[in-house]
Amino acid sequence: MPLLYTFHFYLFGLIAIASSLAFVTRRSPVAAALWLVATMFSLAALYVLLDAQFIGVIQILVYAGAIMVVFLFVVMLLNLGEIGEHSDIMRGGLRGAAALVGVAMLAFLLTMLRDRIPQVRFDEVVTTNAVQPVAEAAFRQYLLAFELTSVLLLAAIVGAVVLAKRRTVTA
Repeated sequence: MPLLYTFHFYLFGLIAIASSLAFVTRRSPVAAALWLVATMFSLAALYVLLDAQFIGVIQILVYAGAIMVVFLFVVMLLNLGEIGEHSDIMRGGLRGAAALVGVAMLAFLLTMLRDRIPQVRFDEVVTTNAVQPVAEAAFRQYLLAFELTSVLLLAAIVGAVVLAKRRTVTA
């Protein structure tokens, strides 16, 4: 089993590095934001591998979900996502290579798990309450920071709307 964890650690680490490099090299802000979502998913997978499932789920829900929706909303509102002649769309050869790598990874995963699936025993799973300590810290100790962050995000959205309205009135 450690070989499987090591393989996935390096796999998701490489995906996170590659997608973060793609994030900073894209011309289109929409494509860059989508590469950032791929980075967030890879980081969430690394959290799950580190046995921090709750943090992995929060990474997906909060960052890859809510925050990136707000970013994409602001980018679309400001109309920054025009596709020029240098499009970020994958060509046919790259799609085929990506599909081949995906099928190879799936085959490797199924080969590794083939003998281990019947050995899973659900009565041995230890359940812990991981939500309560995080919720108590977020809504008691860090409540002010939590609320200030939401106000800051709201102010950023309002600012983007004002900038977009100004651009359409003067144009």
